Amino acid sequence: MQRVLAYLAAIVTGAAIGLGSALWLAGLLPGTNNVAFGNVDVDGWRSDFAIGSEAADPYTRARVAHHGLLALAKSEAVYFTRNTDDDGRSLSSACTYRLSGGAMPAGWWSVTLYDQASMLPANTDNALSIDAGRAGSGAWEAIIAAAAPADTKHWISSRNAGAFDLTLRLYMPDPALLSEPEAALVPPRIERLSCGEHG
Repeated sequence: MQRVLAYLAAIVTGAAIGLGSALWLAGLLPGTNNVAFGNVDVDGWRSDFAIGSEAADPYTRARVAHHGLLALAKSEAVYFTRNTDDDGRSLSSACTYRLSGGAMPAGWWSVTLYDQASMLPANTDNALSIDAGRAGSGAWEAIIAAAAPADTKHWISSRNAGAFDLTLRLYMPDPALLSEPEAALVPPRIERLSCGEHG
């Protein structure tokens, strides 16, 4: 009887460890960071160039599905995600940030804000992203804040987002970006300007 109980305990323990590790690797456990993955890191913006390819493992596919990426082939689009500012502090809707950048090595690009559940924040501000069409061809900047600032052209609303992350999508990427991303991409900067008590 003791041997049967030992076998059952081993099976239950193995199943729990296996399931837990699979959920952790897929970024699906509560409190885990489903965007902190990938083999490409450009100044804190992370990506996995296996996204959208047949080489993507099941864990990558689960993270992609959970985070809502379109998962196009990397020749069509690549995705970079970041959840910290330039000083390494977690992004929060209690703070105000300046997001700034310039031309991107792609035919078109966008930066979109997602809450901790990888969803668009529940607000009606209609201001959750900036893209190449709005930013223009040169240097650009946008303010990320829970309320619209009076003195800025571009605003990304973080209202009701709590802890959030940003996803940079680069469509029709230049070949240099795919071969040498660290050299080809100058990603947007995220400067924290202030922190308050906003939602």
